[in-house]
Amino acid sequence: MSNLKYLNNYPKNIKEGVSKLIKSGNLKKHLLSKYPTSHSIKSDKALFNYVMDIKNSYLKKSPPLSKTIYDGKINIIHNALGTHHFISRVQGAKLKAKNEIRVSSIFKSVPEEFLEMIVVHELAHFKEKEHNKAFYKLCQYMTPSYHQLEFDLRLYLTLIDIEGKIVEWSKN
Repeated sequence: MSNLKYLNNYPKNIKEGVSKLIKSGNLKKHLLSKYPTSHSIKSDKALFNYVMDIKNSYLKKSPPLSKTIYDGKINIIHNALGTHHFISRVQGAKLKAKNEIRVSSIFKSVPEEFLEMIVVHELAHFKEKEHNKAFYKLCQYMTPSYHQLEFDLRLYLTLIDIEGKIVEWSKN
């Protein structure tokens, strides 16, 4: 179970079940059966529109979003899956704030459920800065299956780690 670094905080019985899937060679098959196709949100403009639809549905009173892009510099294995930035700039006598979301470019070719989980996570940071109960409650409000999707995304990251390459999903 040493290769389950993305599942460190899960109970032993969960990790044992995942280890069995890995040993039997069925982890990839398991994920592909649950999430058979990738999404079609490939451009930064499409991603921005996708994020704005979610934001406008659940966080109408939150600060405006100025930019959302896929970022090839985000290293999913060592760093993060996505980032949110609150940038303040002085413009004359006023302080101008901008909010940005950057999503790792690996999420251009994953199931939409995984992209949604990352987007919801980053949007939740607009209201809740810390990973606390209120943060996760907001994530679940926006995506009721948030915790399952996070777990499945961790399984996907484990699969990438094992195979040493990005797993290709069928096109939507």
